[in-house]
Amino acid sequence: MKQQVVVIHGGDAFATYEEYISYLKDFELDFESLKKTTRSWKKNLSSDLGDNFEVISPRMPNGYNAKYLEWKIWFEKLIPYLEPGIIFVGHSLGGIFLAKYLSEENFPKQIKGCFLVAPPFNEDENGTRKIVEFTLPASLKKFEEQGGSITIYHSKDDPIVPFGELLKYKKEIPSARTVEFHNQEHFFGEHFPELVTDITSLSGVAK
Repeated sequence: MKQQVVVIHGGDAFATYEEYISYLKDFELDFESLKKTTRSWKKNLSSDLGDNFEVISPRMPNGYNAKYLEWKIWFEKLIPYLEPGIIFVGHSLGGIFLAKYLSEENFPKQIKGCFLVAPPFNEDENGTRKIVEFTLPASLKKFEEQGGSITIYHSKDDPIVPFGELLKYKKEIPSARTVEFHNQEHFFGEHFPELVTDITSLSGVAK
């Protein structure tokens, strides 16, 4: 049986609809980037892990103006199809989503591990905007207890989620393994070999 890996992508969340509209109006469009066909590590993860892994990458609702309840409903549709020993990966907003969900809900199947990549804790955009829709509960104990082996990656030059957010996770989840980078920004590269190695090692499945 293949090792299942579920990847939850990032997104934006706003306290009000007005903030969202303001963001759209102020956003500076990079027209040249629209012409490029780029592949992120999330899209390459399946091929990088190999045939013994099954990578599931659901497109979460309304990524530009994400709402936690909508993501929760969509995420729970996956659960009947998941096998015990599942591995979760969450990038950016996807990371805080996993931390919140697994801190508030009882997951019905055994989780082998969770890998959070540059997750906000309660701020992003260098602390200028609160993650209201995805506010974490006062305690992350349940996440720590049922999330399996938890690893959190963050880069010191991240321009989107402040590096200090990693320190908050370290305080709240003492058992979590943290990995610090210096030049990966918000992890938008085409490949993520460290994650591939860590998933392979945790799974016990050969590439």
